[in-house]
Amino acid sequence: MSDRPGPPDATRQWDSDRTTFQRVYDLLVGTTEPASARQFAEWADCSENGARQALEQLVEMDIADSTGSRPALYRRNPSYFRWKRVETLAREHGANTLRARLEELISEDRKLQEKYDVPEPDAVVVADEPAENHDMLHDRWDDLTEWRTIRRDITILKRAIHRAESSKDGHVPSKT
Repeated sequence: MSDRPGPPDATRQWDSDRTTFQRVYDLLVGTTEPASARQFAEWADCSENGARQALEQLVEMDIADSTGSRPALYRRNPSYFRWKRVETLAREHGANTLRARLEELISEDRKLQEKYDVPEPDAVVVADEPAENHDMLHDRWDDLTEWRTIRRDITILKRAIHRAESSKDGHVPSKT
């Protein structure tokens, strides 16, 4: 038997390296469904009061939304994370690089419009008929998922380009 310790337990490491606020933030970022302070406390291995205080701070910072119901449910604020993505893209890439990527996505969008002969992914009719080939149906769902992602990315890139162009040299200053 070896005297060497085994690999660190990732959860224990996470608990000891992060504050309650940081753990609640980490969990909030990864959630898609609203959850109570009690649930966050269980996930973050902290008191319910500690989780609630962190969540209320995150609501004040517009990082989280609260339902205001009893018990209050918290979820991440999708608007905040879209804004953060725009800022990151504008800071890490110049307006010209973002424009080039935007043109690529617009081209992919046009190809999908031609393939399905409709202007947008929600206009594609997906048959529920069992006679349709399973692989074809799967490919169509993949295309539609990709198309929706392309549309979302086009919107974000346009905002990032606008943000980058609003700076003097086309680059948003880094956070320092």
